[in-house]
Amino acid sequence: MNFYIIIPAHNEQSAIGLTLDSLVNQSLKPKRLVIVNDNSTDKTQDIVEVYTEKYDWIQLVNSKSSNQHLPGSKIVNAFYKGYKTLDDQYDVICKFDADLIFPNNYLEVLSRHYENNEKLGMAAGFCYIEKHNEWVLENLTRKDHIRGALKAYRKACFLDIGKLKPSMGWDTVDELLSKFYNWEILTDESLKVKHLKPTGISYNKASKYLQGEAMYKMRYGFTITLISALKLAYKKGSLKLFRNYMSGYFKAKKNNMPYLVSEQEGVFIRNLRWTGIKKALFQKNKRS
Repeated sequence: MNFYIIIPAHNEQSAIGLTLDSLVNQSLKPKRLVIVNDNSTDKTQDIVEVYTEKYDWIQLVNSKSSNQHLPGSKIVNAFYKGYKTLDDQYDVICKFDADLIFPNNYLEVLSRHYENNEKLGMAAGFCYIEKHNEWVLENLTRKDHIRGALKAYRKACFLDIGKLKPSMGWDTVDELLSKFYNWEILTDESLKVKHLKPTGISYNKASKYLQGEAMYKMRYGFTITLISALKLAYKKGSLKLFRNYMSGYFKAKKNNMPYLVSEQEGVFIRNLRWTGIKKALFQKNKRS
């Protein structure tokens, strides 16, 4: 299968070389790899240029945006800068972070998954972070959720969901819309990807309200937002985060911000979320 990969990169000189090494050494090599150097002030561009000179399927795109490191729109906008340089001869389009080390068989295994299931819309492995000299699962989300760091979409699924939404929450709404359009999602626990910088470690303070804003824009409604905000803040060990998430939700509601999904898609998303919440409560009660 033809894999096209786009990597937005902002000041990633400490990691981008390791990421590119892991991709050029894949048993199934990508057909195209575009690194979008998004306003870096370090040696990111110099490092990438070493690879573009050696491999004709690797391309550098320089982009100018803000110096703020924000999740959501900045990353997706950089992705589109790379996407515009590509043709449509891909089977799978990937948005990867610039601080990952992939196992050498990563793309080959994903390719087999896609070939074996024509309804598979998205597939990925799991992110691991280093703690006390050991690589442990970066356990921030459910195991059936594909992290924004390592997204891979079958072409038809990518087009069905309207590609990526330039907003915080893009890496959740893409899965919800995939299910709305009857695509399946797969996470493969055998594919362990080293995540060199834990999620959110360098996010700007201005990003603290964006998670709640995203929940509003995905049409979660108050109750599901409350439950989701509590769960996420608990996982991150911060009551302050819960307050920030809810403040973001109410600010978005007050400002009547545009939704990321249609009303029909919103009904589907809320039903899906309630099903997941009830399932989790049932399993918890069953264990107790």
